[in-house]
Amino acid sequence: MEKHQKRTDLAGEHILGDWGQLLLFFLFMGVWIADCFFLHFSDMYAGFLPPSIRIILSAIILIVGGYLAYSGMHIVFGEIRAEPIVIKKGVFAVIRHPIYLGAILFYAGMLMINCSLGSAFIWLIIILFYHFISLHEEKLLLKKYGRDYEQYMREVPMWIPGIKKRPTNELFK
Repeated sequence: MEKHQKRTDLAGEHILGDWGQLLLFFLFMGVWIADCFFLHFSDMYAGFLPPSIRIILSAIILIVGGYLAYSGMHIVFGEIRAEPIVIKKGVFAVIRHPIYLGAILFYAGMLMINCSLGSAFIWLIIILFYHFISLHEEKLLLKKYGRDYEQYMREVPMWIPGIKKRPTNELFK
């Protein structure tokens, strides 16, 4: 975190990014644990899917999320680039924010285990938080990389693979 701030090959991150993620993690896990093991306040929807199906789906979501987060972290922080460039390889060729999407999927995988409404509410806040800090970081990337990052934004979707932003002029054809 602090050691990455001095790297000139990185564009930076939102000032609330690390603390916000930590706070939301503890909030989510607190609600999830309380609802899953003690209160059972809002986990009534868990009965709609058999536990075996929920565990399998949860495992798949957790594995995909873990892969995205690990792979993205490895690509960004695993090497120091002498010449700052827009990273377009690996998971960054598929989506622009694989690390954050991996975190969102982690929470979705945990949520799938007990289907807690309280945890689902916190998960929605987490999604909004990641979108907010992603937009801020994209402004930093645009400032640092200009047209290269603009082109990357046109080619690679922000969150969902296969969904690309259409240029404004195509909307009116």
